[in-house]
Amino acid sequence: MSEPRIVVIDNHGQFTHLEGRALRDVGVDTDILDNDTDPADIDADGIVLSGGPDMDRVGRCAEYLDLDVPVLGICLGLQFIAKELGGRVESGDYGGYADVDVRITDPDDPLVGSLAPETRTWASHADEVVEVPEGFHVTADSDVCGVEAMSDPERDLYGVQWHPEVSHTERGQEVFENFVAICE
Repeated sequence: MSEPRIVVIDNHGQFTHLEGRALRDVGVDTDILDNDTDPADIDADGIVLSGGPDMDRVGRCAEYLDLDVPVLGICLGLQFIAKELGGRVESGDYGGYADVDVRITDPDDPLVGSLAPETRTWASHADEVVEVPEGFHVTADSDVCGVEAMSDPERDLYGVQWHPEVSHTERGQEVFENFVAICE
């Protein structure tokens, strides 16, 4: 079977190019697309919604949730999915990037379960999900934030607060490998 094609939607984040590279490193056909790309023009087996500075600059991301392919939201991407589907996002106490020890609360989760019982991550918590949407469950938390990751395997929607694509995150590549497996 050929490798899946996974596109990264650019929400103007500083690490978006690293998300594309992380996917290429696991042998995936990938492109980085602007977040105002017409959903009809997206031919992909999975979508990564990148991080970014501002929820008001997410373009057409809402439409990408309806493409019936797995979606992984990273940082702002996670917050966007939560807010768009009825969860709640609020300002966090920690705005700058820092090492965060994340506890995996669902070892069976297809995205982050393999990282159990905990992993060291690089994250900013300027904004964070405080209430997950209906159908989602929390799959990771930390002393800093109650929702470090969430999943809705029924709809194949996933998100992490941290940045798996940066070198400061331990086992970040494993998150991308797990997402690739979901997309296959």
